[in-house]
Amino acid sequence: MLEYCVLLLLRRQPSYANDIIKQLKEADLIVVEGTLYPLLTRLKKEGMLSYEWRESVQGPPRKYYALTDEGTTALKAMDETWSSLTRTIEVLKSYIYM
Repeated sequence: MLEYCVLLLLRRQPSYANDIIKQLKEADLIVVEGTLYPLLTRLKKEGMLSYEWRESVQGPPRKYYALTDEGTTALKAMDETWSSLTRTIEVLKSYIYM
């Protein structure tokens, strides 16, 4: 699920890891650097993300992550899976509240 959330954020725009953490926290999903960085590294190795170094006025250069074409394809598949799962859960919940 975290992978899906990160890809969703990066679909909008390339982001710095701390910005990703901040956006996840704003969505009430608490993630720490020790969890996020290994995920970003794995997604990069799998070809779903690329990165570029950008200069920062607040310190050293920062690594900005972006979706690749492969990442966009994976995200589309995750979107479809999530939609299907959501429909299934709503049907099951309707049985409970009948």
